[in-house]
Amino acid sequence: MTTPPIDYRALFAATPSPHVVLDPGLVIVDVNEAYCRVTGRTRDDLVGQYLFDAFPDNPEDPDADGMRNLNASLHRVLHSREVDPMAVQKYDIPAAGRPGAFEERWWSPINTPVLGPDGQVAWIIHRVEDVTEFVLAHPFPPRSGQTLSEREAMEAELYARAQELQQLNEELRRAHARERQVAVTLQEAMLHSPDLARHPDVVVRYLPASEGLNVCGDWYDVVDMSQDAFSLAVGDVVGHGLEAAATMGMLRSALSAAVRALSEPAQAMEVLGLYARSVEGALATTAVKAVINTRHQHITYSSAGHLPPVLVHADGTFVLLDQATDPPLGARPLHVPRPQAAVPYKPGDTLVLYTDGLIERRDEDIDTGLRRMTDILGDNARLTPDHLADTLLARLGVSSGGTDDIALIVTRL
Repeated sequence: MTTPPIDYRALFAATPSPHVVLDPGLVIVDVNEAYCRVTGRTRDDLVGQYLFDAFPDNPEDPDADGMRNLNASLHRVLHSREVDPMAVQKYDIPAAGRPGAFEERWWSPINTPVLGPDGQVAWIIHRVEDVTEFVLAHPFPPRSGQTLSEREAMEAELYARAQELQQLNEELRRAHARERQVAVTLQEAMLHSPDLARHPDVVVRYLPASEGLNVCGDWYDVVDMSQDAFSLAVGDVVGHGLEAAATMGMLRSALSAAVRALSEPAQAMEVLGLYARSVEGALATTAVKAVINTRHQHITYSSAGHLPPVLVHADGTFVLLDQATDPPLGARPLHVPRPQAAVPYKPGDTLVLYTDGLIERRDEDIDTGLRRMTDILGDNARLTPDHLADTLLARLGVSSGGTDDIALIVTRL
């Protein structure tokens, strides 16, 4: 027997709990019948209105904070893309048919994101339960001399704990936001590449893993070596978070300094390998360094266990720079000179350096991801570097970050 299609609009309309659907700008795009009943409004009254124009704070209540709390919760949902339950809120609403008048209302809200195909929040479902009668029937704390039954005492305790948890959650969120901002500021300073501004045909994308403090152990660097040569590098420290970011900062600085003193990428990688032995957390770091000589139109490169850069020709064919790959940093017990190789290029070619978060997927061979990436590069070889970088991220499904950190450099030669 064939199952008939489900009419989700009818289900939404019939849902007994009041629901509002908001777009990312917090404009009301739909409401169900239960929401209309509880607010005394019609669907035509509400759809198309900015939420806080439709339901402003009560100007007669100096302690009104319902709009501020709800606004903060909705923006948390937009940023985190996670459900955000709220404690019971006092949020008075304009009285229907009485201009300027407000009705006291208490709500139990929960805000749920609905993600679009790009992974971003397409809508927010704002569900509320009107608990006004309960709150007004159970004033907290009780009036002087009033005795509560055991059940009422439990309800009062639960209500009080909910308010305390709401306040604690707000304090934790503010502390986390401050910690995250410090971490992001520190990483931005460590990744600063002053020479990048002189290369309009070099674009970078840096996307920490979608969970955590938004800092990571991947890095990129762009260094001018002479009038006719500049270098590019990407690297990947094992792990995530602040520890990996700290290790990344030390290794990136060492390689950036080495390449300014040593013109050959293999020599700079040797220095990095020796330095990494004294850096805690540097074991198994991968990195690749490429030097572009614009006068002779060739690329010299050396890799420490890193995925191969891709040289994409204007006709869509490509070459993997995989002829000078050595084990990751710290993998050899004794020092051995790093390998180096060179490849010519033509004006209009594109060089792409990246870290494994761009192509690696769980339960999939990494060669599959590499082929997927090179197919995209070949099909879009004539795009501008900026457009090509964004297309690559979008087609690989990581425009908003993935499960691993990503560093990407796209260079039009």
